[in-house]
Amino acid sequence: MAYQRAPEHYQALVDMGSNGIRFSISDLCPPSARVMPTIYQDRCGISVFDAQYESGKKIPIPQAVINDVLDALLRFRRTCRDFQVPRDRIKVVATEATRNALNSEDFRQQIEVGTGWKVEILAKDEEGRIGAMGVASSFGSIKGLVMDLGGGSIQMTWMIFEEGEVRTSPVGAVSFPYGAAALMMRLGEVGIQGHDSLRDEMAKNFENALEALDVPESLLKDAEEEGGLTLYLSGGGFRGWGYILMSLHPVQPYPIPIINGFRVPKSSFLPNVEEYSDPASTFRISSRRASQVPAINFLIKALTQSIPSISSIYFAQGGIREGLLFTSLSADVSSQNPLVAATRRDAPSSTSSLLQILEASIPQPRIPTAQTDPPLTLRSPVFLQSLIHLLYAHASFSKDIRAAAALRSTTTGLLGDAHGLSHEDRALLALVLCERWGGELSPTDEGFLSQLQKLAGPRASWWAKYIGRSAGGIGDMFPAGVVGDGEEDLVRVEVTWGVEEKKGVVEETVDVLVSTAIDGIEAAALEWVEGIEKVGKKKNFIGGREGWGVSVRSTLEGWKGDG
Repeated sequence: MAYQRAPEHYQALVDMGSNGIRFSISDLCPPSARVMPTIYQDRCGISVFDAQYESGKKIPIPQAVINDVLDALLRFRRTCRDFQVPRDRIKVVATEATRNALNSEDFRQQIEVGTGWKVEILAKDEEGRIGAMGVASSFGSIKGLVMDLGGGSIQMTWMIFEEGEVRTSPVGAVSFPYGAAALMMRLGEVGIQGHDSLRDEMAKNFENALEALDVPESLLKDAEEEGGLTLYLSGGGFRGWGYILMSLHPVQPYPIPIINGFRVPKSSFLPNVEEYSDPASTFRISSRRASQVPAINFLIKALTQSIPSISSIYFAQGGIREGLLFTSLSADVSSQNPLVAATRRDAPSSTSSLLQILEASIPQPRIPTAQTDPPLTLRSPVFLQSLIHLLYAHASFSKDIRAAAALRSTTTGLLGDAHGLSHEDRALLALVLCERWGGELSPTDEGFLSQLQKLAGPRASWWAKYIGRSAGGIGDMFPAGVVGDGEEDLVRVEVTWGVEEKKGVVEETVDVLVSTAIDGIEAAALEWVEGIEKVGKKKNFIGGREGWGVSVRSTLEGWKGDG
């Protein structure tokens, strides 16, 4: 469903951090406000933190730096004018580096006089709370510890974010003076001989903070059952670390070059960076960020020393900017699942009826769960609804490139800018949508398909083909996305688990029975049945004839309704 952007829904933000100044204009217009679409963004690499130190001594922010900041702000003021952003929807916030500057008041006064914008200083506890909300915006749900790494400090808290409700520690966030730039300076001051004592100090402070944060028993119990706490990391330093880990991932080249939603197990969290000679050559690592890698490595060693029960780590794009936007949303909007919200603009008019038919085509998991059952993500209502939303999104493309465009839609296409999606969702939705359009690719795109399949794993990749082929059949039967009143009940899909013996070997099967009483769609229904059975042929298994897959037996039954 197309819509016209309206400036009254725009929100312009200036985030004056320690390492740089971020400018953005976001469109908070329904129906996609939950993913906070960005229509303009820029970054000015002025480090207000670094500007305050000369030969290790703290000094006021130099006038030359203030002038550079003013120039950047005036340039953004012109941009806001060109985008017609209302004056009351422009906000300038600053964090620790500005808050603690020797000439903070004069600095902010010059900005107000020069631009007409008043700088809002975030208090230390408010900075931690807003940063945590930025992390909440970056996922559909959260249960674990949250850390936001800036240039001057790092904040830690715990968070439970479910169905739009955010719970954090009653004491807020605990702040430490171990930001990337500050820690680099500290390491230089203590020298190599002081590294052990500094690491012990940091580890002890992290341990004490964990106690002070009063982590709820429910979170600790979940962590015990799942092998440890989940850690959610935000801030430029941590994101840089995430890109280094991405470059070292077993799947290379890593197919999703988006840091938000990237996940690693604890075993991969602390690679041997001493052997990683040139971080500046890594995608999205600036020379400045590369220079901070030893300090971030030092920080992570202290962190894992103090919190040994970490199981997995997620990286988040969300920080102060995203937190400010997220807290401005209504409860109804912030509680939406980001994947559903990001795809809703393309939803067909008969989404619920099409979803009913699709859900019926997927076999139910068994009790106890079997290794061949469809993965939970692929059969979740959120995922399937989002799939239906995008069922016709590439219908206008040439047949030659539909599958390829769908395959790349979650990384550099329709959902490339969607905030809050996990890499699992991006990979699986891409695989399903590719198969929805037949799955035929040129050599240019076959390698990308292979990388996504490696990332998803053979079981999920095969089920993505099955569900994609089912979605394609449904799309062919209802090419306009319109199901007439009651017609969803005139398409019956029954799916059961079965077995068959081939050459003395008993194999599991998915048995699909399709019947319809709607005139004019029998040919499309027959193509669906034939296509879904082909997915179960060994030559179409993930990895070939000796790879992973399940045999499919499908039948189209003549049925003319109950009457």
